[in-house]
Amino acid sequence: MHLDGDTAPDILALLGDRSTLARRPGVRIEQAADATTLRAYRRLRHEAFVREQGLFEKHDLDDRDDDPRTVTLVARDAAGTVVGGVRLGPAGDGTDIGWWTGGRLVARGPGGTGGIGAALVRAACARAEAEGVLRFEATVQVRAETFFRRLGWTRVGPVTVAGAPHVLMRHPIGRVAAHAAATKSALGPLLAALAGQAPHALGGPGFVGDDGAPVPGGDVVAACDAIVPSMVERDPEWAGWCSVLVNLNDLAAMGAAPVGLLDALAAPDAAHAARVLDGLTRAARAYGVPVLGGHTQLGVPAALSVTALGRAARPVPGGGGRPGHAVRLTADLGGGWRTGYRGRQWDSTTSRRTDELRAMLGAVAAGRPAAAKDVSMAGIAGTLGMLAEASGCAAVLDVAALPRPAAASMGDWLTCFPGFAMLMADEPGAPAPPAGPAASAVCGELTTGSGVSLRWPDGQVTEAVGGPVTGLGAA
Repeated sequence: MHLDGDTAPDILALLGDRSTLARRPGVRIEQAADATTLRAYRRLRHEAFVREQGLFEKHDLDDRDDDPRTVTLVARDAAGTVVGGVRLGPAGDGTDIGWWTGGRLVARGPGGTGGIGAALVRAACARAEAEGVLRFEATVQVRAETFFRRLGWTRVGPVTVAGAPHVLMRHPIGRVAAHAAATKSALGPLLAALAGQAPHALGGPGFVGDDGAPVPGGDVVAACDAIVPSMVERDPEWAGWCSVLVNLNDLAAMGAAPVGLLDALAAPDAAHAARVLDGLTRAARAYGVPVLGGHTQLGVPAALSVTALGRAARPVPGGGGRPGHAVRLTADLGGGWRTGYRGRQWDSTTSRRTDELRAMLGAVAAGRPAAAKDVSMAGIAGTLGMLAEASGCAAVLDVAALPRPAAASMGDWLTCFPGFAMLMADEPGAPAPPAGPAASAVCGELTTGSGVSLRWPDGQVTEAVGGPVTGLGAA
């Protein structure tokens, strides 16, 4: 969302930045925090929608006003008087699945809807996105359609509210597509030269873009992942743990049983290296997988990569899906956000026993789906886009059917690294794989085309990823 110099302080405050209180000459936008402020906002609504426009007979209050999840934003003038407001919150009465609606926008004072109203709409959009919303809509009067279009909203279709014609408008949210592009879009161009080498390059036929690579001439599968250097620097123990976690997940996605690990570690000094190795060693012991050897270098910037070796007689490809296959997510919903990584990294594995960790790692091998991928830093939606791309098709994700922890918003869950999560594609009706404590559910299907779409309970479909994720193409 574009923030101009006039509205940025308001939005920063609404997102929780108390150090930059939303104050500017003329108008301040804030969340209504007391009954007096709410009454002032509702008086403006009554004057506009009941007395002046006659949309409602006695009052314009409804169930949304009583819903504790509803957020009300108000605009105050320089004297502190409430001169406008808007409300927003989850659609429907059930679980918040990342679909919010806005409404009851009213603005009085200098600039009217064009000034105060525009600032309120922008603030509402920013607040919705900060809450992890992936679908944000509003029903607006026909005469307001042009106003919303100028603010970047798109028309969905005509509706009727209180017996009067309205238009359903949608605010475009590109969070999923932007995240997938930032994490994976460079792969295709970067690896183009490698893809044209020997027959076994990049995994060989049928395994392009997979999490691991079958080694020619046997049943060995190799996986290699590096940890972001900034994470190795600031959080060495967690970096060490994750270096084991991500590589074993990569093997598991191909149905391979882990055999051992090799690490390559660089650190500014021995003390820092010891902290990284402490996390790595604890993870290796927790998973019951030996560290076979590696390389350590001191006196250099922090860096860490690990190679995992496993065995699979018949590796499961990431590109084995076909249109009509059901999509299943198997994920560990235990644990919580890793301290310092809220909304970005979910940690369930550090609290699991070895038998639980190994049961989850064996899910793909036990289920033998047509295709499988470990959910990587591209997130659930981005990784599903990778599976679909490698399979030469598109994917639809049923938002309400997605296994998700209660503590994670939909936007965060679809874009974070979820610890342990596997996406599988197989014939409809295939049984859920045994996966220990992990939750598992069919939550979509593969279709013709490209990209990833989100399907909502009302049947509406919105775009999450518009096309290929990596550019590596079909396997």
